[in-house]
Amino acid sequence: MSKNSREIAQELAETAISQGDPLAWFERLYSSANGDEKSVPWADLCPNPHMMMWLQRRTKPMAGEQALVVGCGLGDNAEVLAAQGYRVTAFDIAPTAIEWCKKRFPQSKVNYMVGDLFKMPSWKRSFDLVLEIYTVQALPESIRGEALKCIASFVKSRGTLLVITRGRDIGESLSDLPWPLARNELDVVKEARLEVVSFEDYWDTEHPPTRRFRIEYRMKGEE
Repeated sequence: MSKNSREIAQELAETAISQGDPLAWFERLYSSANGDEKSVPWADLCPNPHMMMWLQRRTKPMAGEQALVVGCGLGDNAEVLAAQGYRVTAFDIAPTAIEWCKKRFPQSKVNYMVGDLFKMPSWKRSFDLVLEIYTVQALPESIRGEALKCIASFVKSRGTLLVITRGRDIGESLSDLPWPLARNELDVVKEARLEVVSFEDYWDTEHPPTRRFRIEYRMKGEE
């Protein structure tokens, strides 16, 4: 029986982690897909529905507001934010993913770029909205805290961070990729002066249903 895309991703991730390079598997997955989105487990070719529900409750951005999409994948979420009126920067560590975005959206206003979350340019406090969906849950526990700190550092004063992830109870064991986050893991962003606006813990309508966290944070104003 041939392996499905999630099983292949699991093997690639485990190999990369065992080799001490836990981010290397993203490019390996995208390049091995050879342009077939079905080989990328999270590539639905449509914007994330949990993000869309959140956007429906918000007013449109003011002119000039900037958004950052972390781990942008094939670009659907970035394109929605651009259509909303944000000036969008979207990055992914996989060069193949970024090339794919540019082919899918040749007339895009989004600034797509290759980037390593842990080695990004000086973006401290630069974005009105930072979007993190499903990236951290694909990282091993050993680097999640640092990843979240990096993401939090991009949010400007009074800006917003939206995190959408699979959720689990504190102490619940992790098994297969993706590895859900516990609420205490997310608390690290508070060190960056982010405060929780809303924390939604719910089960979606997938088959089988999946537990999700959707958290909106706001950066405190300068003191």
